[in-house]
Amino acid sequence: MERGRSDGKAAGRSRLKSGPRQDGVRATLTAKGIQIRFIQPGKPDQNAFIERFNRTYREEVLTPYLFDSIEDVRQITDEWLTRYNEIRPHDALGSLPPARFREQLLAAEIPL
Repeated sequence: MERGRSDGKAAGRSRLKSGPRQDGVRATLTAKGIQIRFIQPGKPDQNAFIERFNRTYREEVLTPYLFDSIEDVRQITDEWLTRYNEIRPHDALGSLPPARFREQLLAAEIPL
């Protein structure tokens, strides 16, 4: 919740599923002046980015492993997130891993 946009400003709006589990999130967003837009029931494509991430996480972490403890879940998730963010190519970033894409972006902004 505390992470915002890269320019340090808060997001102006957020999209949420409707339901009682989002009450705390809804209250926090409202208190921060962030407009809430709800996903229509049966329309997960209205939040495609998170649905894609959830599917990938489920297929690559939750389904293939049998966990003995919450610590196992945290460790495997941490390792997977590192691979996902640092090593794995992303189609939306020109088949570059996010870390490499970030390096190129920063290099382009700083003249030598």
